[in-house]
Amino acid sequence: MSSSTADIYIRDNEGALLASFVKSVRSAIEDANFDNVRLLSQGLHDSDLADLIEHLSTNERFAFVEAIGSQLNPATLVEVEEAVRDELVVQLPNEQIAEAVEELDTDDAVYLLEDLDVGERQKILDQVPHDVRSAVVRGLQYPDDSAGRRMRQNFVHVPTFWTVEQTIDHLRDASNLPDHFSEVFVTTPSLHLKGTVSLDDLLRSSLDTAIKELMDDERHLINVELDQEELARQFERYNLLSAPVVDDDSRLVGVVTVDDIVEVMAEEAQEDIFLLAGVGDESLADTVLRTALGRFSWLFINLITALIASYVISLFDATIEQMVALAVLMPIVASMGGNAGTQTMTVTVRALATRDLGAANAGRVITRETLVGLLNGIAFAILMALVAYFWFGSSRLSGVLAAAMIVNMFVAGISGILIPLVLEYRKVDPALASSVFVTTVTDIVGFFAFLGLAAIYLI
Repeated sequence: MSSSTADIYIRDNEGALLASFVKSVRSAIEDANFDNVRLLSQGLHDSDLADLIEHLSTNERFAFVEAIGSQLNPATLVEVEEAVRDELVVQLPNEQIAEAVEELDTDDAVYLLEDLDVGERQKILDQVPHDVRSAVVRGLQYPDDSAGRRMRQNFVHVPTFWTVEQTIDHLRDASNLPDHFSEVFVTTPSLHLKGTVSLDDLLRSSLDTAIKELMDDERHLINVELDQEELARQFERYNLLSAPVVDDDSRLVGVVTVDDIVEVMAEEAQEDIFLLAGVGDESLADTVLRTALGRFSWLFINLITALIASYVISLFDATIEQMVALAVLMPIVASMGGNAGTQTMTVTVRALATRDLGAANAGRVITRETLVGLLNGIAFAILMALVAYFWFGSSRLSGVLAAAMIVNMFVAGISGILIPLVLEYRKVDPALASSVFVTTVTDIVGFFAFLGLAAIYLI
């Protein structure tokens, strides 16, 4: 089965794995029909194979990997989610992991080994060639989520005095070149970067042309410790396909390519979405216990904030007893404010993440979001005033509801942008903590404004 044929039969029109295909694999595993397991997985792309492994239970994964044996491409181990990768790496024999490390690019090998126990990692590295081991060890020394962890340490570099002919001969004969590359780096003997030559320029030039004549000396250097989120922003901002990575002495130590950055962008976007929901770092492959424990702390914080909002309501229990309509309408005020605040907060957190929002335009954006909150507050105040009047027949109740709606949505607009900005200023990830603060503010202000105004004008 070729990879193209596999693509036709294992995925539906939306790109999801077919339930019938996964069921067939599970049945073959359950029946210990390993020949059929190998047949079903034969020719699958690494990404398809990784998706299939993630769909299986832990025990099924181990049986599946054992069944396919050498059909398991090392690149598949890099494609699976982190939790699944850790399970498989522990399960597989060290010899097979060592072979994978030797075949993979440096950044992928580092990713494969980074979460292993130091002792187990060393046992694996002892089985790979010295040059590969040294490169992986260097990669592991860089900070998590840094350019050093994302870069490939094998790259093509030539001196300035070479000609096109010498460079092409080098590309043809060298045994340690990367599998894929689009440019040649021109360096000094000490690996300080002088410029780059693209492969298309190289191949279009006469053989006796000096490399320094083709060299583009416009360099966009990336420090090896640069955070991967900022690294992705620079690729997006400057339309980069690749970028040289240098150490603190400006020596060339690696290269980051756009395919690595696509993964970074996906990871960072997912991280922000999860943090906004208080989910944290989890995957569909995590166990029930791990998932529950990971969510518990954030749910507990939300419980505390809910208790605070409930306490505000309790301050007006006598008011609510005298007018039952207040209990019916007050969730509307808090809910509308919470939704409006969440809208503003989401836009703000994303703008902060992409660096579209900063000190230069913060004042203008704060004003805009405040006015948006006020305008929507007025619009929904009129709408809800009409609803309350026809529902309960009280013009004074309608007026109180309208006033509370304006107050809360105005505050929602302000808090939705100011809270993320303050958290960013205090070096706290706004994606992590903004939602609980915004929700708390809008709940408290909504209940207090509505019930407070009711206590003054209706009772």
